[in-house]
Amino acid sequence: MAAGQRLREDVKALSGLEKSALFILSLGEEYAARIFSHMNDDEIKDLSQVMANLGNVSSNLVEKLFVEFAEQMSSASGTVGSMESTERLLMKVLDKGRVSSIMEDIRGPAGRTMWDKLANVNEAVLAAYLKNEYPQTVAVVVSKIKPDHAARVLTQLPESFALEVITRMLRMESVQKDVLDDIERTLRNEFMSNLARTNRRDSHEMMAEIFNNLDRANEAKFMTALEERNRDAAEKIKSLMFTFEDLSKLEGSAIQAVLRVAEKSKLPTALKGASETIKDLFFANMSERAGKLLREDISALGPVRLRDVEEAQSHLVAVAKDLAAKGEIIIASGAEEDELVY
Repeated sequence: MAAGQRLREDVKALSGLEKSALFILSLGEEYAARIFSHMNDDEIKDLSQVMANLGNVSSNLVEKLFVEFAEQMSSASGTVGSMESTERLLMKVLDKGRVSSIMEDIRGPAGRTMWDKLANVNEAVLAAYLKNEYPQTVAVVVSKIKPDHAARVLTQLPESFALEVITRMLRMESVQKDVLDDIERTLRNEFMSNLARTNRRDSHEMMAEIFNNLDRANEAKFMTALEERNRDAAEKIKSLMFTFEDLSKLEGSAIQAVLRVAEKSKLPTALKGASETIKDLFFANMSERAGKLLREDISALGPVRLRDVEEAQSHLVAVAKDLAAKGEIIIASGAEEDELVY
């Protein structure tokens, strides 16, 4: 028993599977389910077996594990991943055909074919690449993507260049397969691989996302522990986090967008524990009647568990971040030139 207890207090004594199992358990059922959804049956079975045998684990060990994870993810000297190293690793466990298929998917936006992938690339980004290509090549590419996307790409090109592309498209006959294959190969090797590298998420951003999903008690606990180990990393993570209080930085039009999408049942609970600044901001962007009803709902709640308030506030934060990711609102940094686009 004593040896087992020492094992439970020493995070370095845990195996990789034990660390994974403990980490997933500490995230709670909702986020654990999301992680499991990306695993195959054998992986889930292995982790589940370890989970079932963990027994009682102290909060001290959980804290050490989380801090170790945060440090590794935030350290600039940590593991460096690349397309090449990932492909080499996959080649050791999978056949060449499957590796090629997987690498093609992760090198760029989702899609079964190159043209499907291009459909998920922002028109300004695609146009910035195409304007340096030959007009005939661009004509082939534009002819292969969907008309609405093609129209947006053309408007992003220099006018004279776009007109040349249109002229060549009008004269273009069927494209030989070897020419099409060569264009696809160039797009995959140059454009998509560069796009994947450009879009790679910073490890601090990833950790900020994880911290955003912690309840406040655990967020404060882990952040305090991380500050003692690596203050620079902790400060960078804090600067990247978007919290409920940050909603006060949104423009009125963005708050209105959040109100349209958010679950109405969450609003009273979320605002029950909000600062007067945020309450006033929400009420100012509602009709007088809606604001009056919401005030009544808040008053009728009575005492509310802190956990329920945090969950409701997290919902509003998630809505705001989702709208920002879709480009429907912009979470501005406070600079005067920041604009909201709908």
